[in-house]
Amino acid sequence: MRQSLVVGNWKMNGTRASAELLAKGIITGLGSNDAAIAVCVPYVFLGNVGEIVKNSRLELGAQNVGDKPSGAFTGEISGAMLSEFNCKYVLVGHSERRTYYGDTNESVAARFSQAQAHNIIPVLCVGETLEQREKDQTFAVINEQLDAVINLTGISALSKSVIAYEPVWAIGTGKTASDEQAQEVHQYIRRYIAVKDQAIADKLQILYGGSAKPENAKGLFAMPDIDGGLIGGASLDAESFLKIYHSI
Repeated sequence: MRQSLVVGNWKMNGTRASAELLAKGIITGLGSNDAAIAVCVPYVFLGNVGEIVKNSRLELGAQNVGDKPSGAFTGEISGAMLSEFNCKYVLVGHSERRTYYGDTNESVAARFSQAQAHNIIPVLCVGETLEQREKDQTFAVINEQLDAVINLTGISALSKSVIAYEPVWAIGTGKTASDEQAQEVHQYIRRYIAVKDQAIADKLQILYGGSAKPENAKGLFAMPDIDGGLIGGASLDAESFLKIYHSI
């Protein structure tokens, strides 16, 4: 039985004060839900939020990790650095990193590997753009994104990871993926991995990352291959984020 998981991605938002207040608000509203929950916060707030979530069920995550262990790579943050803040999760390959900052399938695979080298669970983001979907390239794109990681780390590495499906065409565009559209791709991802290792596929948490909101979360999370969500804008409001969390 896979445990459900909801991860908030705060992106480049907030101040130290608002980050602390948001974390406290989320912890207060967790209730008895036994699903896992985490927030991926800006690097500069990891220490502050890390202190607040300590001894709570709210886990800490980062939004990216360097693809090298150390060295002259200005602006990058290594897995070793993140581990000092007790990060449990880190996003790799988020669509915004791929689109705006040139992350490639190969560099994402390297980031994935660096996270695992420091016992941090990588949340591997995969998904297609609107152009790719309209050209019926969805599954081919996802194959390439998954294969880059599998070829570098081996299929067994996926047993210590999370995958998030991000239909890029449904993020901030006004378009939405139906429950069935999301399920179709989640099912495809699980079956693709099952061909290589059925046991890993059965246990793998696959999250939906396409603008989930309190209004549509329950339907999405009811799908058999959707194990939770990677939540963007709605995670910046404790009430909205908790409504999504309690939809599981």
